[in-house]
Amino acid sequence: MLIDTHAHLDFPDFANDLDTVLSRAEKAGVKQIITIGTTLASSRRSIELTERYPNLFAAVGIHPNSVGEERDDFLQELRALASHPKVVAIGETGLDYHYLPSRNEKEDVLRTTLGSASIGSVETEIRDEAVKAAQSAAFEQQLELAAEVGKSVVIHQRDAWDDTVAILRRYPVRAVFHCFNSSVEQALDVIDLGHWVSFTGIVSFKKAAEVRKAAASIPLERLMVETDCPYLAPVPNRGKRCEPAFVRDTAQAIAELRGMTLPDFATRTTANAESFFGI
Repeated sequence: MLIDTHAHLDFPDFANDLDTVLSRAEKAGVKQIITIGTTLASSRRSIELTERYPNLFAAVGIHPNSVGEERDDFLQELRALASHPKVVAIGETGLDYHYLPSRNEKEDVLRTTLGSASIGSVETEIRDEAVKAAQSAAFEQQLELAAEVGKSVVIHQRDAWDDTVAILRRYPVRAVFHCFNSSVEQALDVIDLGHWVSFTGIVSFKKAAEVRKAAASIPLERLMVETDCPYLAPVPNRGKRCEPAFVRDTAQAIAELRGMTLPDFATRTTANAESFFGI
């Protein structure tokens, strides 16, 4: 039996056929699913789903790319949501520098003859720093909340590794770096700090040699599996809408990398998830 430790079942992608999706997951041996909040509204919807389906649990949080659209006083409601009996984690939260203003605008090629930055590039840098500051503040608030209420944390990190780890070091929480797609060395750094890593269907992609190496090498007791559905469907369903049943394919891929049978791998990683999330 498997646990999909990271799914977005409240997304519109599943609005029309969720019952069927969950039925397929059960047939694939997925016994429980953690549905992950990305905003206050998403977190509320995730909790509502757990009240309808006994095998669902929720994480509540503000995704770093949602910070700019969320109200400033989100923490009070998030704290209330975290008290729900089926909320097992805070998140997903973290840092994401992939969509900074400087990356979404054409490079400003106007330079003074002395080579100093143009006014346009300076303004873009200021906007970048404002986004980073807002994400960091929201991340720290959620880490503080997790420490306060004694729940684990689901970490989103993209192009912000050093800053994410530096902030996380300061808080006495248990965290999982979800959708891990970095190096073995970074995975071991996470584990040395007492945290976990979770892998998606990326491990089945041809160009993901570093991710496969990490999945094959790290201590099994610190490893979990997920879909991050509706994204990142593993081979043989790559390109399709991902769904919780596909976590079996991800588990099979990692089991083969580690020279394990799927039942043994599933037993071990399910125990990891149950311990981490307290379910």
